[in-house]
This record gives sequence, C-alpha cells and structure tokens, in this order.
Amino acid sequence: MSRNDAQPESIAVHVATVQHLFDSLDPAPFRERDLDPKVEQYIVGWARELPPRRPLALVVHLDQAGPGDEALLQRAVREYFQQRAVAERRALRHLLHIGRVSLAIGLVVLAVAMVLGDLLSVLVGRYAYGEIIAHSLLIGGWVALWRPLEIFLYEWWPIRADAKLYDRLSAMPVRVVDSPGHEHAPAPVA
Repeated sequence: MSRNDAQPESIAVHVATVQHLFDSLDPAPFRERDLDPKVEQYIVGWARELPPRRPLALVVHLDQAGPGDEALLQRAVREYFQQRAVAERRALRHLLHIGRVSLAIGLVVLAVAMVLGDLLSVLVGRYAYGEIIAHSLLIGGWVALWRPLEIFLYEWWPIRADAKLYDRLSAMPVRVVDSPGHEHAPAPVA
C-alpha cells in the first residue's frame, strides 16, 4: 500500500457553529481569519501524535452545519496551515542566517583569543598566571562558538519538522458532519 493509498487518520473537532473554529479577535474577513488558538492547538497536538507518514483528514462536527461550510472550511484550513508552513520556513531561514553570522563572529573571536593567548603566554611566560590567562582566553573563544553550534546541531530541525507538519495539515481534506445534539461527537474544543 503506497503512502497516498493509506486510509487517512482522522482528527475530529466538535463546535456549535463554523464561527467557533475561527479567532474572534482576528479583524480579517471571516473566511480569511486565523483558526482559534485552542482549535489550532488541538489539531496540531493530535497531528503530532499520529503516524508521520499517514495522510490526515479533519472531521468537523457542527451543531448547525450550513450548505457552504465544508468548502469554506477546506479553503480556510488549507490557507491557514500553508501560511503557518511559510512562516516556519521563514523563521528557519532567519535562524540559519543568525547561525552563520554567529559562526563567523565566533570563529573570529576564537582566532583572536588563540593569538592573544599565545602572545600573552610568551610575554608573561615565566609566570604561571600567563598560562592561566592563555587558557582562559581559549575557553572564552570556544564559548563564543556555543550559540552557532547550538543552532546548527539542535535548533533548526524542530522548526523544519513543524513546517512539514503544517504542510501535511494544509493538504488534509476537511469533512463537515451535521451533528445536532452531538450524541456521539468528540468533546468540543471551543
């Protein structure tokens, strides 16, 4: 079974109306609004727990479903998560830029610390504190590389993973289920 043939993993949300899915403080026109932060957190949280290679589907249980709700939600969810993926990639590019600048600065500081440490060690060579100063400068030079190493070893990949997750979420189909009374629907999130 190929990845595209796999049955999608469903994320179910229950709200009274479509308006409850969107951020009420967002001044944008209704169909361009951001998702409500609690709804987004719920959807993203569930998506993180599901198998990463399986396609996703969003099932929205509405107490009052309208005829155009499914198309509206499909477009709104797709656009919202596409924007989030773009924002994450922008954040990743910015972080990697900071990493490159920090690396250049750190390497210069390390080189200066090594040269200065050697120079001071020679100038004050017969005293023990000359070696202590040289080692202290060397340690300071290595500390200057801490931030770029942290960025290039650890910080970039969670941002990249979030961008990929948002890509998956933007591609998921949205299905609206009219469930007045919500007898068997999942607990409401908003």
